Amino acid sequence: MNPADSARFPGPGRRRAIPGDPPGGRRALAVWGVGVAVYFVAVIFRTSLGVAGLEAADRFHVNASALSTFSILQLLVYAGMQIPVGLLVDRLGTRKVLGIGVVLFTAGQLGFALSPSFGTALAARALLGCGDAMTFISVLRLGSRWFPARRGPLVAQLAGLVGMAGNLVSTLVIARLLHGIGWTAAFAGSSLAGVVVLVLLLLFLKDHPEGHEPEPLPHHGAAYVRRQIATSWREPGTRLGLWVHFTTQFPAMVFLLLWGMPFLVEAQGLSQARAGELLTVVVVSNMSVGLVYGQIVGRHHNARMPLVLGTVGTTAALWAATLLHPAGRAPMWLLVALCVVLGACGPASMIGFDFARPANPPERQGTASGITNMGGFVASMTTLLAVGVLLDATGQNYTVAFSSVFVLQALGLSQILRLRGRAVRRERERLVASRVETVHVPV
Repeated sequence: MNPADSARFPGPGRRRAIPGDPPGGRRALAVWGVGVAVYFVAVIFRTSLGVAGLEAADRFHVNASALSTFSILQLLVYAGMQIPVGLLVDRLGTRKVLGIGVVLFTAGQLGFALSPSFGTALAARALLGCGDAMTFISVLRLGSRWFPARRGPLVAQLAGLVGMAGNLVSTLVIARLLHGIGWTAAFAGSSLAGVVVLVLLLLFLKDHPEGHEPEPLPHHGAAYVRRQIATSWREPGTRLGLWVHFTTQFPAMVFLLLWGMPFLVEAQGLSQARAGELLTVVVVSNMSVGLVYGQIVGRHHNARMPLVLGTVGTTAALWAATLLHPAGRAPMWLLVALCVVLGACGPASMIGFDFARPANPPERQGTASGITNMGGFVASMTTLLAVGVLLDATGQNYTVAFSSVFVLQALGLSQILRLRGRAVRRERERLVASRVETVHVPV
């Protein structure tokens, strides 16, 4: 058992860091802030299509299925890159991987602004997704290297909160720029943010504080890669983290990334301005709930699973009430309630990392986080495709199309219930072992 895990689950009266735990403090906050700024810009670029879906359909002359291809391809690249990125972070460190990511997602955003055709626009979104894929895992690793392990849940939720602030920028700023100065100027202008964070990264970001360098690990090519992936996957906590992320994240992701605006405008009869306000409610709710969930999980470790199951159940109930409302169009109070609950999906998905993190030692954190992070994006990609195909097949019947949400929720929930017992038992075994070890650790 490594010391970081014992700090992650401190026993009664043991709140101080143990030897080897990162110090935290203002320096850690500043360095971590640079990494989070990179993630913030990546989320702006990732979600910028969500407020431009109708304009993209007109610009490239595509139907709903083809429109969903933009986000599906972006998420396919993102999900497919998670394990390779985790391995790269474990091997190369945060600074190098984040630097590559900034270059790629900035080039993708600029390329999307200048794309003259559907094909080139797809290629640009794929490039953006590749760079975006390198950000969040890197930020998680940066937090674990600079802050005490017991701060892990709160630091992770704060990173997610800042990411949602990027979504808020897309909803409030990119949408207005798009309608004010046009497609090319709005997307090309936003790409300058990537240049700014790249400069900050090169000047100020460090992988770890002095005196806390990780021990060098031998790397043996393909054998090392297979060992990292296989060992991480064998941990029930890693697999549980993946399915928690899978089940909780995608309803909000699908809504914000592409289909929320068309659903609210075409199916619910709202104006684009009012629909934009409801998308903002999702983002603000996410930011608020993230702070609450981070504090709860940090102080009450056993609250993880009730928060996850409660979020999944409430989300399913409100989606059902909205789609099956007798009047055909849901009242505004119900749409607001749905958006508030969708805001909890992101913070609930972050709890997946709180199952994977204590199940793996520091040298596997990147790989385990990559496996976990695949879950929600695979679910989002699948649902984006299903909604687009069903809309075309049913003549824009959003009730049928969004019913695909329930299928993936049921699949994910069955896996969570199957794995949670084994994962909790392994955590308890580690906790007992860590308490025995700390008796012999000098303080």
